[in-house]
Amino acid sequence: MSLASSLNQYKLENNRAYHVYRDGSYWVPHDDESLRLDLIAHHLFILTFHDQLFLAPLTDPKRVIDIGTGIGVWAQDFADKFPEAEVIGTDLSPCQRGPVPPNLTFEIDDACSEWTHPLNHFDYVHVRLLYASIRDWPAFYKECYDHLTPGGYIEHAEISPVLLSDDPNDDLEKIFYSQGALAREASARFGKQIVIQPHLKDMIEKAGFVDVIEHQYKWPISDWPADPRLKDVGRWNREHWVEGLEPWTLRLLTQHMGWTQDEVKAWAAKVRTAIWSRKHKAYQPLSVVYARKPL
Repeated sequence: MSLASSLNQYKLENNRAYHVYRDGSYWVPHDDESLRLDLIAHHLFILTFHDQLFLAPLTDPKRVIDIGTGIGVWAQDFADKFPEAEVIGTDLSPCQRGPVPPNLTFEIDDACSEWTHPLNHFDYVHVRLLYASIRDWPAFYKECYDHLTPGGYIEHAEISPVLLSDDPNDDLEKIFYSQGALAREASARFGKQIVIQPHLKDMIEKAGFVDVIEHQYKWPISDWPADPRLKDVGRWNREHWVEGLEPWTLRLLTQHMGWTQDEVKAWAAKVRTAIWSRKHKAYQPLSVVYARKPL
């Protein structure tokens, strides 16, 4: 089997398709149902950023890399916005769809390995939703730092899978607490921390970046907010959770917690019922950090 054909191979597990390149290093399926979640997440970020693709103060980026590009929708939108920029999207499997702008290329690569691009090469490194995907965050940020041009920017966005509520009268159901505890324990057994959102700013500062700016947001998981934009975010995030619970948890819970596929499905159904109950003002914290490599 050639390298090119092997990269396009998938394996079935719990009736879901997973990539075979670096098999077992990622926990979410790479099938069409899961890739739809990428589109929902992208829309959530667009809503959160008020129709912008990024927050970093970019002016004229020439070389850009999108780490963990997934279906590639952010990279495609960025390449369309900056047609003079060379944009690269990397991921563990070739899951991109549709026509690709001429200034965009997709590469099969593992961001946990040593990068093969030239040092001091990129003007902008874009990272989002890599929770439970990186084993050694300091090593990852060093690769980002080393491959940015002096004065170039990194931007990293992460959500927490642990649900919170600011309402003192809102006693979140036990199923929500169990979901957060399960996420922590399963990812610990997997060897890749899933709750990294609170630590982004500190990790990026320790990597040597300067002018570090953090923006914090809340993603409701239902349409309980009064603010129209947040209400819209809540509707989309509810869809994200309802569709995502099984693909997000099947591999982690069956391989690392000893659950059966039927047990995961039954548990996910209970969480979905709680999400649809509309009794709770639950949300996910979101942190977006951008910073500059010193001149």
